[in-house]
Amino acid sequence: MGWSEDLERVATAIEAPGAAERALASAGLLASAIDADRDAGLFARWGRAAPPSDDAGEPLVTRVAFEALHTRAGLEAAWPVGNAGLLRTYGGLLAAAAPGATAEPWHSPALARALGLDDARFAPDGGSGTPLARATDAASVLLASGGEFSWYALVDGRATRTVLGPARGGARALAYAVAPAPGYAPLLVALFPVTDAEPVRRELDEASARLRWGAV
Repeated sequence: MGWSEDLERVATAIEAPGAAERALASAGLLASAIDADRDAGLFARWGRAAPPSDDAGEPLVTRVAFEALHTRAGLEAAWPVGNAGLLRTYGGLLAAAAPGATAEPWHSPALARALGLDDARFAPDGGSGTPLARATDAASVLLASGGEFSWYALVDGRATRTVLGPARGGARALAYAVAPAPGYAPLLVALFPVTDAEPVRRELDEASARLRWGAV
């Protein structure tokens, strides 16, 4: 069974009473990826965030899916605040595979193109390593490079960092990181493509410092 079938089956079954953890455990590729990320310590490189939301502000990840994902990953979390990497990668993939879903997966071809990578780089089966491992590497490289534009700010003493990469394929890649507490290094929170960067740049240049893109 491939990734598409895995995700569709879990997304369909996961909301049935008592079925969430069983559905996730039976999804070989998805469960194995989460287990590998847990064993590699990748979740520790990501900060806390709310689930990704649709245009109306509604969470794309349901509470049942949220709890099942965190249980599988061995992470403590209280709805709706959880691990950003887990939610945006695997939560986003499950949301996109749900019946009737119209949301584009968080790791889209547009993001890969903006990073100068192959279109399929962030597809579940788009290369070596897990989807989260590939996202973590890409976000870390972009933040370390400083991109074309970079911002640093303190929010209640917590360091935040935003980087916009160069324009490629009609978009720029944005990486965002936030320290979990004052005096700590920022942890990854978001990585996504921006098609219209000017409003983002103006907001970061002119607006008062605050947590953004679901960071908590």
